[in-house]
Amino acid sequence: AGHRHKAAWKVTGVEAPTPLMERPQVAEGTPLLRAPGEGENLVADYQTLGLTLGRHPLALLRKHLDRMRLCTAADINVTNHGTFARTAGLVINRQRPSTASGVIFVTLEDETGQINLVVWPWVAERQRRIVLHARLLLASGTVERDGEVVHLIAGRLEDHSRLLGKLQTRSRDFE
Repeated sequence: AGHRHKAAWKVTGVEAPTPLMERPQVAEGTPLLRAPGEGENLVADYQTLGLTLGRHPLALLRKHLDRMRLCTAADINVTNHGTFARTAGLVINRQRPSTASGVIFVTLEDETGQINLVVWPWVAERQRRIVLHARLLLASGTVERDGEVVHLIAGRLEDHSRLLGKLQTRSRDFE
C-alpha cells in the first residue's frame, strides 16, 4: 500500500460478501494521504505491538538528550568505576527482590543498549513516585564496575516521560 495510512484506507471498506446480496461494485478514487512521519510510525507501532522495528524512540530524542549532557548506555558501559554520570532511558524493568533489603533494581534502555540502576531504599523513599511511575527516567549517580558488570548507583532521579509525547511504553515491574 505504500504506508500505513494508505493500508488502513484500503482495508477499511473490506467486508466479506453476504449470501443475500452480491458485492456492490463501487468505483472510488484513492485519496491522497500523507505518509506518516517516523515519530507517528513509532507511536503506532508501540500502540499495536508494544515495540518497533524502526529506530529506538530515544534515537529520535538523542539531540535533546545530548544537549542535556546525558550519557548513553554504551557510554556508561565504558565509564570508569567511581565516575559520576547522568543518563536516561526507557524503563523496561523494575525489581525489588526480597533478599535485597529494599533495594530497587531498574533497567533502562536506549538506542545503544541497557543500563542497570541500583536505587537504595532511602533514594526510593524520597523519590517514590518517580521510581515507580516514570517511563523515561533520568538518573544521576556513580558508576560501579565489577569486571564486566556495570551499574549506576542512583542518587537522583527525574521523570522525563513528557518527552515521549503520545508514545506509550510498558515496563515489567516486580515480577
